[in-house]
Amino acid sequence: MYIERLNYSGLNCYRLANGVLELIITGDVGPRIIHFGFIGDRNEFYQADPLALPADRSAWQLYGGHRLWHAPEAAGRTTVPDNAPITVEDHGDFVRIIQPTDAAGIEKQIDIRLTPASNRVQLTHRLINHNLWGVELAVWALSVMNPSGTAVIPLPPRGSHPDDLLPNATLAIWPYVDLSDPRFGFGRKYIRIAHNPHVSTPLKLGASVSSGWIAYTNADHLFIKQFEYAADAAYPDLGSNVEVFANDFMLELETLSPLITLAPTASVEHVERWTLVKDVPEVASDDAIDRCVLPVVNS
Repeated sequence: MYIERLNYSGLNCYRLANGVLELIITGDVGPRIIHFGFIGDRNEFYQADPLALPADRSAWQLYGGHRLWHAPEAAGRTTVPDNAPITVEDHGDFVRIIQPTDAAGIEKQIDIRLTPASNRVQLTHRLINHNLWGVELAVWALSVMNPSGTAVIPLPPRGSHPDDLLPNATLAIWPYVDLSDPRFGFGRKYIRIAHNPHVSTPLKLGASVSSGWIAYTNADHLFIKQFEYAADAAYPDLGSNVEVFANDFMLELETLSPLITLAPTASVEHVERWTLVKDVPEVASDDAIDRCVLPVVNS
């Protein structure tokens, strides 16, 4: 893995590369991965334009990229600004990025491991409680994707009546969501959420995803996030370990760890494994997902 310092869109940053993929970490703010993609190719993440530090460093700023929060969402908790410089540690086979303890008393860290000469990267998201009391939280990893793609949420294995009499799937629906929104595509095995740059109405859906993956296809690239699922754990937002949010300029792929009470000085981790693949068509049906996405998930 190769690491170098550089100026990126006016910010002091760090570039990681393995011959196939490159990631750019913001050094002036964060922890945040502002760029991710194949070397010399486009950024898979949405990036604010211009990418600039706010005049008021005490105000939360949408930069884009991939970030780390702690759930459940609440004003004064998830909107704690990340406008201060971070620490970057090179550990040889991984890089650790560290945010100073935030106003909620939580320290955020992300460990990034790039598999040599491959299209895969592993991120370990870590929260450390520096309060004198326990804090109920879940690790919340959010990737802000470029517009005009399609998110894929897998449903649990489907069954038949009268053999399967009990439910095996849950969805969390936010009060501002209209299920007749044409951006939704409800299949038997998958839910598709198509980003539409002409629709500014916010949309959000949460789900309990036991198969441990979520995907996004965009302009013949396929991005997959894989993660661990704990069947006996409590998750935030009515049991959601996956959430998708969309508006007119971006779509967020979000994964969450189980909800716990984190004791003083204790830490909790949440791992995502990313895979990026070229030459994958847009998916508009369950059959297309089975054919184009599932083989990559299972590889």
